[in-house]
Amino acid sequence: MTTTDTATSPVRRRAVDTAQYGFAAFLVVVGAVVVHDATTLDKGFADQPVQPYAVPYLVGGVLLVLGVLLAVATARGDVPEAEEGEDVDLEGGSDWVTVAKLVAVFAFNVAFVGWLGWAITGAVLFAGSAWALGSRTYVRDIAIGAALSLLTWYGFYVGLNIPIPAGILDGVL
Repeated sequence: MTTTDTATSPVRRRAVDTAQYGFAAFLVVVGAVVVHDATTLDKGFADQPVQPYAVPYLVGGVLLVLGVLLAVATARGDVPEAEEGEDVDLEGGSDWVTVAKLVAVFAFNVAFVGWLGWAITGAVLFAGSAWALGSRTYVRDIAIGAALSLLTWYGFYVGLNIPIPAGILDGVL
């Protein structure tokens, strides 16, 4: 007869990933809010094949189902694998200077988009973000930012008929 010493034998415990449960709860809450908001939408015209509330019901339902499925998978012990191929130093600290630069660029955009307009602040947003993330080709970044902001401005304002602030370029664009 053999006996096992419980002090030396390894005890297998399932890892509980509380972050997955938190994300599952987040999905369920967001799905419930979307479905609730869909109930407050007015009906469209009778000749519309898809009513305005159809897509929010679909998106909210999918979020609810995904949240429940994630909670069930987590309860069964499904834990995501750790990242193996990423070339990141996990012991290194955060680069708060880069984060501060990005926050400053976004804050500038939010503060001045009404006055300067999207065409200018969009270009500054792209060029400033590229600069904060390490690009040192300033002229190219400004040119790409200007082209992207003008294309998005015209795409929304003219193509989709969604007014975006023109700012000081009102009448020029």
